[in-house]
Amino acid sequence: MAIKWRTKILLAKIETSYGVDAAPSGAANAILATDVALTPMDGSDVSRNLELAYLGAQATIPAELNAKLTFKVELAGSGAAGTAPAWGPLLRGCGVAEVISAGVSVAYNPVSEAHESLTLHLWIGDTRYVLKGARGNAKINVGAQAIPYLEFSFTGLFSAPAETARVIPTLTGFQKPDLATSANTPVFTLDAAALVLRSFVLDLGNQIENRFLIGSEAVLITEKADTIEAKVEAVALTTFNPFAKALAQDSVALALTHGTVAGQIAALSVPAAQMQRPQGLENAQNIKEWPLRLVPLPGTGNDQWTLTLT
Repeated sequence: MAIKWRTKILLAKIETSYGVDAAPSGAANAILATDVALTPMDGSDVSRNLELAYLGAQATIPAELNAKLTFKVELAGSGAAGTAPAWGPLLRGCGVAEVISAGVSVAYNPVSEAHESLTLHLWIGDTRYVLKGARGNAKINVGAQAIPYLEFSFTGLFSAPAETARVIPTLTGFQKPDLATSANTPVFTLDAAALVLRSFVLDLGNQIENRFLIGSEAVLITEKADTIEAKVEAVALTTFNPFAKALAQDSVALALTHGTVAGQIAALSVPAAQMQRPQGLENAQNIKEWPLRLVPLPGTGNDQWTLTLT
């Protein structure tokens, strides 16, 4: 019988011990995702390179086995201020700390050490794929008249897929998203200048390394290089001058807020984003736009950006 591609169940849970299956459940750890793509058996093939009495292909041995999983999650709060969203563990698996102020807020910021790992279970039909010790990268993507998304790419240790009874996922922790519009996304400023925004992407820039040695096999985040790309309507240079700021190597404060109702407000703060060289002008509907590039810089460390849900 054919297996229908859309019959997916995705679970994710923070691991207590690295690489040990955290046994996520459908009731507590289900993820509402879109654009799910899986590379179930990535790695390399080591040739035996045998010297034979005849010509022909060489046998190989699979090595450095890992699995890669990518998907998107709608950027929406939990519905209650101070309650972590159901997608919180996913950001934590991308080298991000979660700080909960009960009844008030949930804040996320990058961290350099003690990176958490995830166990991910994915069913397609009755086949379950398991990624243990998974860590990854994330992007915050906000586009005009579109659903804001968190885009994730995870790499985990390989486990052989198996036919396993499907669980029943509970997805009530995921709230309906709001489109990014003037009403729903009331704040976007650079250096306190309110600019008209077409699109925005914050890439956490995590460098993911498969470190497979004798005695230790792990997926590690070994470096971070956050970047921002934003397309905005061009304004008079007396209002905001990205060329002068790039020449002066200036850093500017960036603020982006999506949502207006308590429990659904996501505010991104970048205290010091260095303006990079504008690399062109764009024409959209016969309106001049700037594609801007910025680099969030740390101040005291691990503070280059903060995403706060209230």
